[in-house]
Amino acid sequence: MKHQEYIKLIEKELQRINKVIDYKIIHGEEYWREARDHKLLLRKIRQNTKSNFFNRLLPRVFQF
Repeated sequence: MKHQEYIKLIEKELQRINKVIDYKIIHGEEYWREARDHKLLLRKIRQNTKSNFFNRLLPRVFQF
């Protein structure tokens, strides 16, 4: 699986979880499990995009 596909898959899952959370908020239900999953998925996205950012940045910084 390509990196872009992985990120898109995580984003799609985030959207699904957001819909579930919205539904539960409207109906007054608890949503702590979904909030935990949402937090973990956001962390995965940040970890994957941060490393890419620094991998792209460093070669430019050290160019002479």
